[in-house]
This record gives sequence, C-alpha cells and structure tokens, in this order.
Amino acid sequence: MHLTASTPPTPHWDQPNEFWPTLTDATAHLAAPVVVLSHEALVHNAMDMLVRAGGAPIRVASKSIRVRQALTALLELPGYQGILAFTLAEALWLAREHDDIVLGYPTVDRHALAQLIADEDLARRITLMIDDEAQLDLIDSIAAPGRRAPIRVAIDADASWQAPGLGHVGVRRSPIFTPDQAAALARSIAARPGIDVVGVMMYEAQIAGQGDATGSGDGVIRWMQKRSGSELRDRRAAIVRAVRAVADLEFVNGGGTGSLEYTSDDVAVTEVTAGSGLFGGHLFDGYRAFTPAPAASFAFDVVRKPLPDIATVLGGGWIASGPPVASRQPRPVWPTGLAMQPREGAGEVQTPLRGENARALAAGDRVWFRHAKSGEGSERVASYHLVADGAVVDELPTYRGEGKAFL
Repeated sequence: MHLTASTPPTPHWDQPNEFWPTLTDATAHLAAPVVVLSHEALVHNAMDMLVRAGGAPIRVASKSIRVRQALTALLELPGYQGILAFTLAEALWLAREHDDIVLGYPTVDRHALAQLIADEDLARRITLMIDDEAQLDLIDSIAAPGRRAPIRVAIDADASWQAPGLGHVGVRRSPIFTPDQAAALARSIAARPGIDVVGVMMYEAQIAGQGDATGSGDGVIRWMQKRSGSELRDRRAAIVRAVRAVADLEFVNGGGTGSLEYTSDDVAVTEVTAGSGLFGGHLFDGYRAFTPAPAASFAFDVVRKPLPDIATVLGGGWIASGPPVASRQPRPVWPTGLAMQPREGAGEVQTPLRGENARALAAGDRVWFRHAKSGEGSERVASYHLVADGAVVDELPTYRGEGKAFL
C-alpha cells in the first residue's frame, strides 16, 4: 500500500449519491460485513492533518488504525513521524519494522517488559510511559539495572483543567499535574541507574476529544476550551521547563485529531499525535476547524423487513469507546434517512433501521455505515478492502487478521 502525496481528486464523498453507490458497486462481489478504506479520502485526511499541524511532526496513534500496512504507508509521508502504541506487546511487534515507538499508556505486562529489557535494540526503539514510581519499581523487580538494557521513559502529565467553580474538566489520566510533581518524578527517575527520561506527554482530551459544533451547548464548550487552553499553555510550559532542568528531552508530545491547530501552536510542544481523523469517524463531524472525509466505512446487508419502513441488517453493534451514549454508535449513512430504533440501537447480531428510504430496500441490499471513532472496524474484521478509482485494489489485514488481539 502506498499513499500519494499529490493533490487528491475532487472530494466526491461530499456527493453521497455518487460516493456510496460507487462503494457498493466496487464491493458487490464481497460478502458482508464489508469494511472499506477509500484511498482518495484517506489521502485527503492525511494531507489535511499535515496542514492543520502547521509543520509539527505527527505521531500516529496506532489504536485508531490497527492496520499495519496503513501505519507504514502513513509514516512514509513527509510530516508523519513515529507511532503512539497502546500496549507494550503491540509495540514489541511493531518494533520489528519501526524504530520510533512511544507507549501511550503505562504498562505492567511483566512478560512484555522482560522481552524489552532483554533486547537492547528493542529498548532503543520503544519508549515507555511513566506517571508513578511504582511502575519503575516493577521494571527493577524484573531485572536489576546492571543486568538489563537501558530503558527509555516519558512522563505522562495530566492535561485536564481544574476549573474554578466547576472542578475537574477532562479525563482523569495521570496523577502528575503540577511542575513540582513532574520535576520530583523526573529526579526520581534520574536517580535510578539504567532508566532515562526522554520525553513528556500531555493529552488535552477536553480540547482534542470534544467537538465544538455539535448543537446547543457549543457556546459553553468553546468557552471551556478557550479557558482550558490558556491555562494549559502556561502549565505545560512550566512542566516542560521543570523536567528539562533534570533531563535532556527528545520530545514533548501533545494533542489529538481535534486539537492539531491549538497544540502545534504551543511552543513547548515538539510533536502532535493523531489517529482517528485519518479514518474519519463521524464524531469528528462536530468540529469547526475541519471536516474529515469518510475514509473508513463498512456495510451490512439487509436480511429482513419486519415492516415496510424498517430494514433489518445482519450486524451493527460496532460501538466506540467512551460513555455509552448514542454518539458512540455507528451511523447509517446510505441510503440516507435511516435511523436506529431508540430501544434497540446497534445490535450485536442484527440492527433494524427505520426511515422512508427503507421502503425501497429488499433482502440482499447493502447499507453503509460510518464508525464513531476509528478502531472499531479493525477490531471486528480480518481485513480492510482498499478502494481507489471505484475499484478494490488491495486487501489490508487488520491486527486481528494477522492473528493479533492486543487489547
């Protein structure tokens, strides 16, 4: 798989009467469920995110992709640099081909840690995430400093907002919140032989993961993001200064798909992370700053008609992570005007869809969906079918298709 960095063709995904029937025709020979990557839409998203990042290198969040060939193709594009992995076992697997992998979360996987510390090449390629001395104690318990490869670590500092009068806004990620706390942890790491602090990570979920063009509450969201962004810019700079006083940092990572403009403009940040916006889940339709193309989509076939205006497809319950609300469900997009039943939603095996356009559907017809975030399709099927110029041109195995199920 190769992605061309040339200007993509007219974005016909803005013309649903053209885009979705083209995918139906291209995949008519394939049994449902069919999961598709549109080459043109993926290139559009990849190029758009480079523009939004303003020259800051983009580290690809692998949890939102989970297709090894797609990860490699993206990292071949100038401006994309390194992987943010989600488990150490996954990082060890990817490190066979990639040499810049940061673990996005702390790990206590003793088996994977034993593999890492026994191999100097792997230890050079992978950076662990730390926010607690207990995680360091675990490493030392597996092998003493003089009996293992040097370990690279990054400090994960919390980027949520402690809002006056409101309290905590954002996700509860790390116990490290202040510059003093970050400096204390950095000093503790520096005092341990064989462990080097090389990076800092701060993920501002309340900005990157919260749409600001979703409905009546947008004014409050925009107010919160402006205030939170101002506080975070000052605190992140102070945290980075405090850690740099202890260790030579190779990178300061921040952001996500929804905050590329804000995060890349922060002078304390050296790189940004993004993943979900590449495949273009429908959650990212609710942002003012950008509109992703539906690069990834999937289709189920109609198997029954309980009523003339209801078409039931086999499949559907590909739910995204996060709170169990309607926005985490896949969205039927073609034919237009179909909606899930409020009391049933996306079913594990079947999903009834209601709407006037359901009257024209018969058993065997295909209904297209967009995922909410980006990793759901890869978790469910063995491969994506790459569609370019109206035809299937490649089949890309997912992690699952390669026999891997990391989390």
